[in-house]
Amino acid sequence: MEYKIDGGNLPVLKMLLQPGEAVECESGAMSWMDNEIEMQTTTGGGLGKMLGRMFTQENAFMNTYVAHRTGEIAFSAKFPGSIKAVRVTPGNGIIVQKGSFLASCGNIQSEVYIHQKLGRGLFGGEGFLMRRFTGDGMVFLEVDGSAHEYEIPAGDCKIVDTGYVAAMSESCRMEIKTVKGITNMLFGGEGLFNTVVYGPGKVILQSMPVVSTAMLLYQYMPHPSNNGNS
Repeated sequence: MEYKIDGGNLPVLKMLLQPGEAVECESGAMSWMDNEIEMQTTTGGGLGKMLGRMFTQENAFMNTYVAHRTGEIAFSAKFPGSIKAVRVTPGNGIIVQKGSFLASCGNIQSEVYIHQKLGRGLFGGEGFLMRRFTGDGMVFLEVDGSAHEYEIPAGDCKIVDTGYVAAMSESCRMEIKTVKGITNMLFGGEGLFNTVVYGPGKVILQSMPVVSTAMLLYQYMPHPSNNGNS
């Protein structure tokens, strides 16, 4: 299977499938394809898998596209940003933020990843539930803004503003910690909490979380006054 990512800040994943090759995605994710490719809609592993995807704000059903002859299929990002290709191998899975899965190929399994500590879900921008992808193949992710990849050695960590973690190796550990110092908390402009990702493993950070962008745009939108007039 060959692929390329075009489009700059409005990216499109284009995959050239050979006869018998297949790619899996959420229902509705395909943008365009050649006539040589056929769609098959499934629950993607049964009722449990389907409900898990719903909890992480993804579509309940999955589509598998199979090439009968050589043909191209394309997937467009839903928001300006990046598409990141991640290689998954046995024992080296990846945990990603909800809603970022675009497509996968190969022998890839997915499941809901639940934070073990309450604070991670309450105060981390990544939420209670993320998704874990394991197996052997490629996983393609939508990243808000540009993607920045770091390798964190064992015993070290990366301190990240909440919401900026797009994905991390399953060998990494995530904690939510309070910003130190009352002055820093009140006047530092970085909020009360940070996300800390501990190694060993890889972390992919995103430069423009869609939630932060939406809050910024909201400030410039007209709002009804208290008496109901615009």
